[in-house]
Amino acid sequence: MPRDLVLADYVEAERERIVGVLFEWLRIPSISADPDQSASVRKSAEFAADLLRGAGMEHAEVVETGGAPAVYAEWLHAGPSAPTALVYGHHDVQPVDPLHEWHRPPFEPALVDGECRARGAVDDKGQLVFQIEAARGLLQGQGSLPVNLKFLIEGEEEIGSPHFEELLHAERQRLHCDVVVVSDTTMWGPQVPSTCVGLRGLVAFDVTIRTAAGDLHSGSFGGSVPNSAHVVADLVSSLHDPDGLVTLPGFYDDVRPLTNAEQRSLQQLPFDEEEWKRKAGVQRLDGEAGRSTLERVWTRPTCEVVGITAGYGGEGMKTVVPGRANVKVTFRLVPDQDPQRVTEAFRSWLTASVPAGVTVEVEQVGAVAPALTDADHPCVRALCRSIERVWGRAPLLTREGGSGPEEALGRVLEAPVLYLGVGLPDDHYHAPNERMVMDQFWKGLLAAGEIWGEVARAHG
Repeated sequence: MPRDLVLADYVEAERERIVGVLFEWLRIPSISADPDQSASVRKSAEFAADLLRGAGMEHAEVVETGGAPAVYAEWLHAGPSAPTALVYGHHDVQPVDPLHEWHRPPFEPALVDGECRARGAVDDKGQLVFQIEAARGLLQGQGSLPVNLKFLIEGEEEIGSPHFEELLHAERQRLHCDVVVVSDTTMWGPQVPSTCVGLRGLVAFDVTIRTAAGDLHSGSFGGSVPNSAHVVADLVSSLHDPDGLVTLPGFYDDVRPLTNAEQRSLQQLPFDEEEWKRKAGVQRLDGEAGRSTLERVWTRPTCEVVGITAGYGGEGMKTVVPGRANVKVTFRLVPDQDPQRVTEAFRSWLTASVPAGVTVEVEQVGAVAPALTDADHPCVRALCRSIERVWGRAPLLTREGGSGPEEALGRVLEAPVLYLGVGLPDDHYHAPNERMVMDQFWKGLLAAGEIWGEVARAHG
């Protein structure tokens, strides 16, 4: 029986159980950023290993790292001539703040209006469940897979994957594969399928400015001593020039320009700027002058101040000259920018920008290089055929502005990275009221079954 019919019958028979499995996993608050939830993160890893084991995968185990545990499993019976595919995802989730904005408790999943609503529903437990259930359905219905299949499920993606590359090197032989499939991205829309071919990189910094040993009385010292809030405000304002360009020397030197084909692809997307503003909840758009919105969020590097702390922020007034200020800064990077070069440039820029007599402390908080897959790779075409078969139209090729460990996956494992992500732009990633549109989920499950046959034919 063809794979699409096998999985369609499987979904009809197992739909209720699959939703129950998803709900059970979503109830585990595996917030990797919260040390108090470390036991929950481990429980989530153990749940994933059990789920893979029950799906027919072998050697399913929790893999220890220098931080939160990962999960590995494999099914290697397609034979030595068949390609080997590795599915990557992550079982940790974002914090839930601000809790009061959730319409229901974030770890009490529910189906509402055809949507699964819970933290982790789309990022990334829901997308992993459809991958695992696709493998289970094919193994139950056909007894085999057309590829050798491996799963690697990380536990620290939401905190920048600090131990992931080390894990890839340590397990490189066991993780060897011909192609990596990531289900942790989005589609343009439910009626406009797409597949991502690139992610931006990320480097982040926590910067502390000290102008005095402590806060000073503004009546006694104001106007005669440096004010840390003023210093940090000046730094922030000077990160960009009037055209929205980042002012770090050499910041754009390594930026790879888009090809003509990439420019045409961007222009063909049905982008509605007013709808974009509505989803963002903003009245105007901003950024690098002369660039379209999609260029700004997908293909151009950026600098964002993600937090500023200085002085007194409580009720009422406290008349002080703040002696300490903090600013958190992130840079999104594009091919071929190097996180280390950007780090060096930022540190040099700070040294040159901070006034004499002011101390600055800089802590780098993670670094992820940008990822880009050749859109003409045979495996990308195989993925596109799989998506077209399920959604009824060929997918558009996109990039995403977010960052993850995909560059390390492709580089260390020396394999192309494909993106079978079914999230939608308004699924509230990293925000209150995260959701998975279940029609997308079921289509993702069918496409996850289709891709293995297409990859096998492309390999042959």
